[in-house]
Amino acid sequence: MAETEQVENYPGFDKGIDGFTLAVQMQKGAERFGVETVLAEVRRVELGGAVKTLETSEGVYQARCVFAATGAGPKRLDIPREAELTGRGVSYCAACDGMFYRGKCVAVVGGGNTAAADALTLSRICKQVTVIHRRDRLRATKIYHQPLLEAENIAFRWNSTVTGLRGQERLDGIRIKNLKTGAEEFFSCEGLFVSVGRSPETEVFRRSLQTDPNGYLIADETTRTNLPGVFAVGDVRTKAVRQIVTAVADGAAAAHFAEEYLAEMQDSRF
Repeated sequence: MAETEQVENYPGFDKGIDGFTLAVQMQKGAERFGVETVLAEVRRVELGGAVKTLETSEGVYQARCVFAATGAGPKRLDIPREAELTGRGVSYCAACDGMFYRGKCVAVVGGGNTAAADALTLSRICKQVTVIHRRDRLRATKIYHQPLLEAENIAFRWNSTVTGLRGQERLDGIRIKNLKTGAEEFFSCEGLFVSVGRSPETEVFRRSLQTDPNGYLIADETTRTNLPGVFAVGDVRTKAVRQIVTAVADGAAAAHFAEEYLAEMQDSRF
């Protein structure tokens, strides 16, 4: 969220808001109710008992409830100038940033469900969408194939990958390499959407909490994990849609069920 130049799909901001400002406002709102913010790296956790222990770079913390809300970061292409042009033509979220490219030519890198969904979303906004995939067919489920092929403004570059970015203040084109022939060429576009998957930040929890095959914490809409008193909130948990608004909803659910859990613990003492 902090890396998003403009958030257009979070309710309450009729002109949108940049992600960093939204994050700061959320923090201040929580602190108004007594939340203490500590900037620290969590290095080790013990979550199995009634009292949870977190060893961090700023000391040891103990609590009866823990919310795992470490999020998931987009997988990157790891090519020169990618970080420099992020938010200036390079994006990892079509739903968040697509509106900035209305009527423009963009490219989408990837061939899975996320890339397919992003391409369809962008096709309703942009003048031209080019999907760049390193294989000769999509990995996305078949439900996406027909709509993609029927969209008049979606084109495909098969067996190809992006090897470079061009632009000063903003992206104005990319370099594409054909993996079969080795030939490279410049491709003009104003936006590049990297849709090659996401990686959950769950390393510190994997000894304690159950994860799915992709590494996300297993938790349903109650946000409860396999350990009592531990809740998975936001992009770090298994879920169908990962957006700011769904992460906030998880926080509300987790607070409710944590309150229930603490009340049950209190009642069991008498």
